[in-house]
Amino acid sequence: MSDRSDGSAGEAPRTQPFYESEPIVAVKLKHPGRIVLAIVLVLLAAAFIWDAANREAFNWPEVGKYLFDTRIVAAAGYTLLLTVYSMIIAIILGVTLAIMRLSPNPIVKAVAWVYLWIFRGTPVYVQLTFWGLFAVIYPTLGIGLPFLPPILEFETKAIMTAFTLAIIGLALNEAAYMAEIVRAGLLSVDSGQDEAAIALGLGWWHTMSRVVLPQAMRVIIPPTGNEVISMLKTTSLVTAVPFTLELFTKQRDIAAVTYNPVPMLLVVSIWYLVVTSILMVGQFYLERHFAKGVGQRPDVMKPTVETAAITLPGEDNEPPLPPVGQHGGSGGV
Repeated sequence: MSDRSDGSAGEAPRTQPFYESEPIVAVKLKHPGRIVLAIVLVLLAAAFIWDAANREAFNWPEVGKYLFDTRIVAAAGYTLLLTVYSMIIAIILGVTLAIMRLSPNPIVKAVAWVYLWIFRGTPVYVQLTFWGLFAVIYPTLGIGLPFLPPILEFETKAIMTAFTLAIIGLALNEAAYMAEIVRAGLLSVDSGQDEAAIALGLGWWHTMSRVVLPQAMRVIIPPTGNEVISMLKTTSLVTAVPFTLELFTKQRDIAAVTYNPVPMLLVVSIWYLVVTSILMVGQFYLERHFAKGVGQRPDVMKPTVETAAITLPGEDNEPPLPPVGQHGGSGGV
C-alpha cells in the first residue's frame, strides 16, 4: 500500500522546503532627518573652528609660546601629584568608611555617617579655606595623653606645608564620595556570595579580597574614574589654602604679568584636556578588564550534520516506520 503510517495517503511532496527558501532581501531604512541634522552640525562645527582660528582675542601664537613653558610644565606636574596623592588617600579612607557604614555596630556606623554628612554637606572650597587657616586655629601640634602636658610639641607651620594641607583637604572631601561609591559596589554583590565563602571556610579578609571586591569592582570602577577626572579639575581650588604652584594658579600669575588672560586659559585647558583624555583611556581598559565574563553570550552550538540532510515528516525520502510491534527487525505480531 502507498498509505503512510501517519495516515497521509498520496500526499504530494513539498516543492520548497524551508532550507531551500529564497533569501530575504532586507531594505535599509532611510533616515533623511538624521542626514540633515548631521550636515547642520558639521557646518556649525566648521564655522566655530574657522572663527576660533581667526579670532584675535585667542592669540594662538601666544598659546604656542606658553604651552610648553617650564613654569606651566612644572605646574602640571604639581597638579598630577595633587591628584594622585589625594585619590590614593581618598580611596583607602573611602573603603574604610564604606565598611564602617555596613558594620552592624551602631556607633561605628554613626561615626561614618557623621563624617559623610559633614564633608558632603559643605563646599570643598570652604573646606580648603579652613585647612588654609589650620595653623591659625592650631598653632602647635602635640603628642601626649589627654588632660596632661604634651610629651612632644611642634609648630604647625613647620610640619604642615601648603602642599600637604592641600592634599589633606582634597583627600578628606573626596573620601566621603568614594565611601558611597564603594558601599554601592559592595551592596551590588549578592549576599549569597558571602554565604558561599563562609561555607568554604574563608575568613572576612579573604571573602572581601577574593570574592566580594572582584565582583564589586565592575560597579566601582566607572564612578571612580569619574572622580579621578573630577579631582584633577578640583585641584584648581587649592588656591584657597593657599597653594600657588598648581596649573590654574600658575597661569593666572603669568596672565597677570602679560595682561593677556585668554591665551593662558587656552593653555591650561589644553593641558587639562590631554591629561583627562589619558585618564579616560585608562578607565576604559580598567572597565573592560573587570567586566570580563559579564553579559557575554555563550557560543551557539553548531549542528553536527548539514541542514539539508535532515528530513521532515511528509517528505518522500523519509524512511518508512517499522510495523507495530516489530523491534529491531526481529519477530512480529
